[in-house]
Amino acid sequence: MKKGLVIIGLVLLSTSVHAQVALDSVGRKADYVKNILGRSEKIVNGLNLTSDYTRKNVVNIVCNRYFYLSDCQDKLKGDALQAELYRHHFEFAAALGNYLSDKEIEAVKDGMTYGVVPKTYQAYQDMIPSLKENEKLQILNWLKEAREFAVDAGTSKAKHGWFGKYKGRINNWLSQRGYDLNKEREGWNKRIAAQKK
Repeated sequence: MKKGLVIIGLVLLSTSVHAQVALDSVGRKADYVKNILGRSEKIVNGLNLTSDYTRKNVVNIVCNRYFYLSDCQDKLKGDALQAELYRHHFEFAAALGNYLSDKEIEAVKDGMTYGVVPKTYQAYQDMIPSLKENEKLQILNWLKEAREFAVDAGTSKAKHGWFGKYKGRINNWLSQRGYDLNKEREGWNKRIAAQKK
């Protein structure tokens, strides 16, 4: 009897954890919802998910995050906004974690931030081929930290602003480590020009 109750309990728990995610579209303008749905679907389509159920839930989670961020931007400003975003920052990844792997969650975050992390990380490696492994790791970690702030930013400009801030930090750090970034950039441009010939 007890064993049966435990099994029923586990089944109920698993279905409640993975219940259908409702789209928070009530009271929102139809064009806005359509726009956010399209943006979210484009991000999620890049994951090539095989389950329609998983795909729909993930799309709704991403949409709901965009709705939440927009609501916050409309209602709050300054420190109050930042405090609210921080309080709810980790809910997004936790919700995605019910359906996606860590790698897929990273891909969603990259999709919401225009792929700046992988593009910029590759650019640093192309610009400075002599980077050591620990330096590459530090650069990647800082770019991912910037992405955590950028995911919560309300506009494209604000998202890019976070990456700009962290790129400044990375460039200063590389300069302190003895890299001449002007010289490295010049060499990189020459390599790009040579490849185009």
